Amino acid sequence: MPATGPIDCDLHPVVPGLQALLPYLDELWRETAIRRGIEDLTTISYPSRNPLSFRQDWRDDSGRTATDVGTLTRQALDPLGTRLGILNCLYGVQAQFSEDLGQAMCRALNDWVAREWLDRDSRLRASIIVPMQNVEMAVDEIDRCAADRRFVQVMLLVGSETTLGRRHNWPIYAAAERHGLPVGIHAGSMYRHPITPVGWPTSYTEEYVNQATAFQSQLTSLIAEGVFAKFPNLTVVLMESGVTWLPAYLWRLTKFWKGVRSENPWVADPPGSIVRDRVKLTLQPFDVPPDAASVMRIIDHMGSDEMILFSTDYPHWQYDGSDVLPAGLDPALGRKIMEENPLRTYVRLRERETVT
Repeated sequence: MPATGPIDCDLHPVVPGLQALLPYLDELWRETAIRRGIEDLTTISYPSRNPLSFRQDWRDDSGRTATDVGTLTRQALDPLGTRLGILNCLYGVQAQFSEDLGQAMCRALNDWVAREWLDRDSRLRASIIVPMQNVEMAVDEIDRCAADRRFVQVMLLVGSETTLGRRHNWPIYAAAERHGLPVGIHAGSMYRHPITPVGWPTSYTEEYVNQATAFQSQLTSLIAEGVFAKFPNLTVVLMESGVTWLPAYLWRLTKFWKGVRSENPWVADPPGSIVRDRVKLTLQPFDVPPDAASVMRIIDHMGSDEMILFSTDYPHWQYDGSDVLPAGLDPALGRKIMEENPLRTYVRLRERETVT
């Protein structure tokens, strides 16, 4: 493993279509997919032709990119000298209403990532995609995939069926903690509820912007329900959540916690302290004015320079040119974000490559 180089904590391999997963489905579910005419599970909230979905000069004839290791290596890893990259595959498998079909699709997706991506580039690692439709099935998938040390995280979607702090979700956190895996909560949805608390939006602008409020709701749930108290070794990573909303949110949450803390006696520490110790955020999209003073002011307001993890969000396109890092960062802080913070967060990244 290279001694130095950035660690990209949010890369998105693109499933070219359901045909790619068919070889990894059991015979029953392969026949079911063919009989039902299921051709693709690409989420409607990130349509491939939208400008933010993929950088224009990266697109192939289909309008997509990142459908194979060679393309991802050429466009994302090699230009930055990336040391390690974590794949977070978004493919709508959690949106299936059938629990059994959701489980089968998640198993196939994880096996596809392992064989078609992890086996082909030793720099790649991945998150375990779990069937959020059924907690027991999710735990089974965590236990199954965790034996492969190249899986370094459990991935959930921020738009879930119920708030993530609820007790019935706790077996997922217990399994993640048992295997030493952070839980990553990524932008996206199971499409059980609108992304806003007041109904369904009608434009992608509303969808994108309101993802941040969904992250606030889920983080509040995790804290108020006592997940961090119950699982003291669990780390939560907010992926593609944005960053600059956090300071004001923590101030507000801590203020109201002081006034009504009696109803949550298990929240013994101020929410701000809990978040700074136990929660990380991926860098992109980094919604801050493009000047060093503003960047440093936001980090100062966050109260910690150990919370931000380097990410390109490839192939989604949230920044200009090749300037993945905010302008004017102190080199020591840049190194911390790009290397030290990810290594502290993901224990398995510190291990040598292990293939099962």
